[in-house]
Amino acid sequence: MPATPAWPPRSAPRLFVEQRLAAGAEVRLDGAQAHYLLRVMRINPGDAVILCDNATGEWLAEVAETNKRVLSLIARQPLRPREDVPDLWLCAALLKKDRFDWVLEKATELGVRSIRPVLTRRCVADKLNLERARVVVTEAAEQCARTALPELVEPAKLEALLRDWPADRTLFFADELGGEPAAKAFPSIEGAAALLIGPEGGFDDAERAAVRALPQARPINLGPRILRGETAAIAATALWMAMAGDW
Repeated sequence: MPATPAWPPRSAPRLFVEQRLAAGAEVRLDGAQAHYLLRVMRINPGDAVILCDNATGEWLAEVAETNKRVLSLIARQPLRPREDVPDLWLCAALLKKDRFDWVLEKATELGVRSIRPVLTRRCVADKLNLERARVVVTEAAEQCARTALPELVEPAKLEALLRDWPADRTLFFADELGGEPAAKAFPSIEGAAALLIGPEGGFDDAERAAVRALPQARPINLGPRILRGETAAIAATALWMAMAGDW
């Protein structure tokens, strides 16, 4: 006799919703989310869906009703509370769209708390479609089972970022001209931190001097090779997360 499948099934689709969830709450979905559940996942009444609201955490929901374009679900029980990730900001210079999408996706998977795009003089891109970027981040969070979305803010010029830098947050500055080895620098700091990663052309001399003049800045190096912008961002993030105990 076959074993009864575990409930909820591990393969149940996961979605972030804007509505704050509670036991018994009805959630109505339309648009892209309804299309995904109805046409891609072939969801039917009675099926399980895992919902996250970026506030209370992760909930088991049951599909109550479906039609061609809309479906309703009922939140049944909490599964996991909203996670508390290490307090790390990733301040990454804008790259070409596909490469920056990769940074957004992988930074989300690695558990970054906040993603703060930066505009520098050598950036090859000067704008970011924030709405589209939030879709990339949300889909990455759904795929990797995060229960908290990373904050995603408007791109800021480097000068503005430095001018408004909080006094209690260490800024690890990946400087291709040299600095303390990252693996040595990261464990020496407790509390809030951030990584500043430049564009593929690097920072110019004036930008480098401005960053180094910031009292909270700690220049670091990421090894003997020059890394692409997206590689540097994710390699540094992975190293910091490992040393922060997130892994």
